[in-house]
Formats: sequence, structure tokens, C-alpha cells
Amino acid sequence: MAEEGDALLRKNPFMRCSSHSGDELKSFRSWLRWMCVDQSDPFRAILSWTLFIILAIGVPIISHFVLSCPNCDSKHGRPFDSVVQLSLSGIASLSFLCLSRFVRKYGLRRFLFLDKLCFESEKVRDGYTSQLNRSFKLLSFFVLPCFTAECAYKIWWYCSGASRIPFLGNEYVSDAIACTMELCSWLYRTSIFFLVCVLFHVICHLQILRLQDFGQVFHEESDVTSVLKEHLRIRKQLQIISHRYRGFILLALILVTTSQFASLLITTKSHSDVNFFRAGELALCSIGLVTGIFICLRSAAKITHKAQAIACHAAKWHACATIDSFDTMDGETPRYVNQCAFPLDADSEEEEADEDMEDTRYLTSSAQTISFQKRQALVTYFENNRAGITVYGFMLDRSSLHTIFMIEFSLVLWLLGKTVGI
Repeated sequence: MAEEGDALLRKNPFMRCSSHSGDELKSFRSWLRWMCVDQSDPFRAILSWTLFIILAIGVPIISHFVLSCPNCDSKHGRPFDSVVQLSLSGIASLSFLCLSRFVRKYGLRRFLFLDKLCFESEKVRDGYTSQLNRSFKLLSFFVLPCFTAECAYKIWWYCSGASRIPFLGNEYVSDAIACTMELCSWLYRTSIFFLVCVLFHVICHLQILRLQDFGQVFHEESDVTSVLKEHLRIRKQLQIISHRYRGFILLALILVTTSQFASLLITTKSHSDVNFFRAGELALCSIGLVTGIFICLRSAAKITHKAQAIACHAAKWHACATIDSFDTMDGETPRYVNQCAFPLDADSEEEEADEDMEDTRYLTSSAQTISFQKRQALVTYFENNRAGITVYGFMLDRSSLHTIFMIEFSLVLWLLGKTVGI
């Protein structure tokens, strides 16, 4: 019986539900346990919620009221601490609740769409597994630089004598414990937020791989019915991703925007004393929040752009096949003209130009085996059924990003005019 089970796992490895030595999620789960967000059993769930309450709620409250340091000098004062603590705790609470709901409701494998990989090509499976394995490296890339700066600031703040609260009988031990707890709280809250953003980025990367693989249908003998079914399957998964993440993206955008305006309003007051020492922590907080929401919005816009580009590819495919068929009817020799060569995944972004050009191939005459009416119907379907990531019906594409940027930039200018101009 055990040998049959091993043979089944080797045959279809992405249908596994339990973790074992060969599980592609083994290292991923170990990272989740180290971050104390694994809630796979009651003990880990209690530990996860306890640590969340302590580091995301308890420590920031104690830190704000006990270490406010109202009598400190201009370098050691913390006038912006309330905005920093509320912003980080708010976004960490949202991220933790969403992540807990995702894993509890769908399970880790289903949430990461690993249960669907058995239906994908080997190229898609390998690419997604590789991206999943490097997700925590990507997380470290965003968190560690900011954490290093935060450590330097906190250590300087305590060592320079800003706080002397000997609640353990020894001021040095007290400061060391307080500094450690503050750093742990900052790292925990920031990591939770970036973890959810990176997971969204990884899930979107899977759909990009699928769309790139789907683009191959325009360069080989394909049946219109199978092409339509595959596009409907991709579109359904994009709708599932949109439904799962729409609440997080919308609330995160509101929280980040509110935090930025509160920071701007406080720092632009006429009596506000802003310098590197007093506002450095606020700047780090703002950089982290904006970077996280940028990861989500850019990933959503990128996959929406890829999905909508399918209509362009289908139109080129249809036009080239039609032109070639008319050349044949006129008695000319069918040819693979350079005018009908196009990238499988054309994109205007510079970082993808080389990759797209490597995939450039010439259209074959196999498309002529499909009737003009079927090709036209398929192109019409693509043009009128644009897929992508949506938030309550609002498509997250590059135009939406420009709109969001212009709205927030206009509000910033208005706020600056109201505060600085007084």
C-alpha cells in the first residue's frame, strides 16, 4: 500500500495534501512557522494569535505611552510616534486577519493554487515552483534594508540616553529589553504586511506564466473550442484571485493613503520641528507601506495587461491567417512573412523586452485550417471579455494606477496648499 501511495505521488506530485520530505511546500511551511503565522493545528493557532496580540497590539501601546519621552531634546523626541504605531499596527492587523482567513478557509495548497498545477504544462509548474521557493528571499529583500535602518535608529535612541525607565531595577537591562521588544514588534508587523503582498505577487506570477503558455496556441494547430475553454479557465482563476484579495487591496490602499495624509498633515504644521532624528522612523514607516501597496498594485496591473494583450495577439493571428489565405487563393506561394511575426508576450516594459524577443516566432499556415468565421468569433470574444484583476468591479490596470496616483497627488497638493500657505 505504501509503495502504491509513493507511486501515485510521483505520478501526480501537485495533488498532495500532506507535507512530507519531498513536498515542495516543506520549506515554505517552515518559514511560516518561524514567522509564527502557521495555524495548521490548535497549538500553533493559539501561539500565532498570542504573538500577534503581544507584538502587534500590546508592545506598540506600551511603547507609545511609556516611552513617549515628552521631556527629551529635539533629537530624541517622538512627536510622530502615534502615526507610526497606528499605521503599522493597522496594516499588520489587516494582513494577519486576511492571511488567517485565507489559510483557514482554503488551505495553503488551495490558496496558492498548487492543487491546480497538475493541469498545467511542465514549464508553468517549474516556473511557479521556483517563484514560490524564492518568495521569502523576495520578502527579505524588502524587509531587511528597512529593518537595518530601524535597528540603527533604535539602538542610537536608547544608547544616547533618551530613555531611563528602570522597570527591572537596572536601567541598562530595561533599555535592552525595551529596545528588543520594539524591534521585534516592528519586524513582525512589517513582515506580516509584506508577506501578504509577496504572496499576491507570487499568485499573480502563476497566472502570468499561464498566459505566456496560453499564447502558444496562436503558433500551432489549435482548436477554437479548446482555446476558448482554456481562456475561460484562466479568466475564472483571475476572478477567484480578485474575489479573495479585493478586500485586502481596498482596505490596504485606504489605510496607506490615510497614513500618508496624516503624516503629511502633522509634518507640515507651522510649529512642527521636523528633522532626521525626529521624523526618521516616520519616513521608514511610509516607505514600507507605500512599497507594499505598490507591489500589489503593480502585480495586479501587470497581469491585467498580460490578459488584455491576448486580444491583440488573437487579432494579429487572425489577420495574418486571413492575408495568407488570400495569397493562396490568388495563386501565390504561401509564405511566412515578417509582418506577421510577433512576440508571444509583447510588453513595453524594458525588463521584459529581451525575454519577449527570444519567444518571437513566425506564424505558420496552420491557422488557415480554422474557418474565417471561427477565427472572427474568437477575436470578438477576446475583445469583449477582457480579463484581469478587479476590485469590486474596478479593473486594476495601468490606467487605474495613473488615476490613483493623480488623485492622491492632487490631494497632497491641496493639503500642502492649506497647511504651508497659512
